[in-house]
Amino acid sequence: MVRRSPADSLPKSEGNYVATVWIDVDECMGAGTCSQIAPQVFQARGDGLWAVKESADYFGQTVVFDGKAGDGHGPDGPEGRARVPEELLELVYEAVEECPGECVHVEA
Repeated sequence: MVRRSPADSLPKSEGNYVATVWIDVDECMGAGTCSQIAPQVFQARGDGLWAVKESADYFGQTVVFDGKAGDGHGPDGPEGRARVPEELLELVYEAVEECPGECVHVEA
């Protein structure tokens, strides 16, 4: 079964976001720099790596794009793109710049 990112199903005007972000888990070093900069967008996966998330504060429910099944989870990697609200975009760009594994990707 293919799980779609919520970002795929909403036009930007309805989703109230300005960009999407994802993590290449093959490149992630597990440093957690991203989460230190923008904890509203990045979360530990439980295996030493990090995932992107959509926070309930901005989107009504929290979805972690960690590759796990079930409610509150979504695909990881490029298929698991989390929406980024405008007020968090600068922090996400900072996380991209500071990531030692260069694994955080943003599409605006």
